[in-house]
Amino acid sequence: MAAPKSSGEKVERSDRSVQTDARAKPARPEGGTASGALKAPVLDKAGKSAKSLTLEEAVFGIEPKAHLVHETVRAELNAARAGTRGAKSRGLVAGGRSKPWRQKGTGRARAGSIRAPHWTGGGLAFPPMMRSFESKVNRKARRAAMRSALSAHALRGSLGVLDPGGFDAPSTKDAAELVGAWGKEAPLLLVAQPEEEALIKSFRNLARVEITVPSELEVNQLIRAQSLLITEPALEQVQGKAS
Repeated sequence: MAAPKSSGEKVERSDRSVQTDARAKPARPEGGTASGALKAPVLDKAGKSAKSLTLEEAVFGIEPKAHLVHETVRAELNAARAGTRGAKSRGLVAGGRSKPWRQKGTGRARAGSIRAPHWTGGGLAFPPMMRSFESKVNRKARRAAMRSALSAHALRGSLGVLDPGGFDAPSTKDAAELVGAWGKEAPLLLVAQPEEEALIKSFRNLARVEITVPSELEVNQLIRAQSLLITEPALEQVQGKAS
C-alpha cells in the first residue's frame, strides 16, 4: 500500500505553478514607473529625452500574439505581389485554326493544330496565368496583430516619440545626429504626418530608415524595423488604427 503524500509536496507543487504563471507574463520596459504604466521617451531635435509620454495600455501593453502577426504579415506581403506572370495556352496563341493536313493518306502522324503544346510555337499545356495572391484577414485579427507589433517595441524599449517642432527646415545632418544620439538599432521606422514635410525630408535620405504615414502603416514594417519613432501628432492616429 502506497504511503499518503505529505502536505509539504502539495505546497511545493503549488509554488511551482505560481512561478510558471509569473514567467508567462511579459516583462515591463526599463522606463516604466512603479505603478507599471507604459511610458515612451519624447525626443527633441538633439535626440535627448526631456520628458516621457504615457502610452495606452490596451495598444502598447498587451502580450504579443505571434500567430496573428504571422497571418497578417503573410497577407500583406501576398497583397504586394503583382501577380502579372502569365503565358498562353493553345487556345490563346494566334494561328492554328485548321488542320495542317488531312487526317489520312499522307503517312504523317495525325495533327489537329499547329499550336498544340508539343509543336514549336505552340501554347503551353498548363500555363501560369495572371492571378491575385490576396488573402482575407479579419479586421479584429489585423488590429490585434498591429497591437502585438507595437507592444513588442514598447516592451523592449525600442519605441520613441518624436517632437516635430524642432524641424522647421529640412536638415539631414540634424536627423542623423538625432538617430545617433538616441542609440537604437537600425533599421528605423519613422511614422509621421503627411503635413510634416520638413521632418520627412530630413529623414528620407538616411540609410536604413523607412518613412510612412499612419494611414499606410503595416504590420510587416513594424516587424522588420528594430526601432520605431512616432511623431506626437501621428501617435493618436496610430493608436486609433490599432484599436
